[in-house]
Amino acid sequence: MEVKDDGGREEMGSGLIPNWNELPRGCLLEILIRLSMEQRWLGPMFVCKTWMYACQEPSLNSVFDLETRFLSTPESPTYWRQEFSEKVDSSLRSVVDWSKGGLTEIRVRHCTDRAISYASERCSNLEVLCVPSSPLVTDSSITKIASNCPKLRELDISYSYNISYKSLIMVGKNCQNMEILKRNLYVLRDHRNGNMEAEVIGRLMPKLKHLGLQFSTLNGNGLASICEGCLNLEYLDLYGCPALRSCHISASTPSLKNLKEIKLHPGVIAQRSGRRMPVPNRNRVIDL
Repeated sequence: MEVKDDGGREEMGSGLIPNWNELPRGCLLEILIRLSMEQRWLGPMFVCKTWMYACQEPSLNSVFDLETRFLSTPESPTYWRQEFSEKVDSSLRSVVDWSKGGLTEIRVRHCTDRAISYASERCSNLEVLCVPSSPLVTDSSITKIASNCPKLRELDISYSYNISYKSLIMVGKNCQNMEILKRNLYVLRDHRNGNMEAEVIGRLMPKLKHLGLQFSTLNGNGLASICEGCLNLEYLDLYGCPALRSCHISASTPSLKNLKEIKLHPGVIAQRSGRRMPVPNRNRVIDL
């Protein structure tokens, strides 16, 4: 039998069940901070109103990360429907509001311009924006991010084909701390601005350390632009770039003194500092 004592606790058998609604806020936040965003949303937010409001604490909402969820589950046709994008947008907008301007990282897929623009207008301290596989994100919102979020240091726009080199120009001009850029493409996708994007990257992003350009259409001239302008590069992913040849790699990459890893297309031979390194398969990483 369950009864309540004068303190509001439920008694069951010989023990007392605590009223979790009365847990001190400080203790509650110490518990919640140890949970991921997804864990908070699937459990504690539904315990009671006190816990729901605690989950909206700005300090718990500085990071919006659904990328882990997308990577851990099989791809679904549902992801590409408008209804799903609207749900993702709604979740992101909620975290933007709860963060009170303190949101610093966004890692998500299948969102739209509306949510990204909303974040750009309210989260000027944003440092990380990863929106791969987001066909409804365009230059419209990315240029707003570039204008309003000068602290941006990491950008992933892979497989988001409605984002052009124009966004890279704005990011390069306004975000002087860019260290990570991922602009990977799908094989056989028609994308002819490889050299133009490479020129923008080399000219406007000198602090880059990590650059991903899988299946880019850049050629030797584009690679030369990158290697001349991004001397701090430590990681370079050129897998699947159809116009690159071994002579382009050996001619341009020696200037990258900090380069530690490079990924190349199968069959391409990298030659640096007198060493020839075959790349037999996609997963081969070259240590330089």
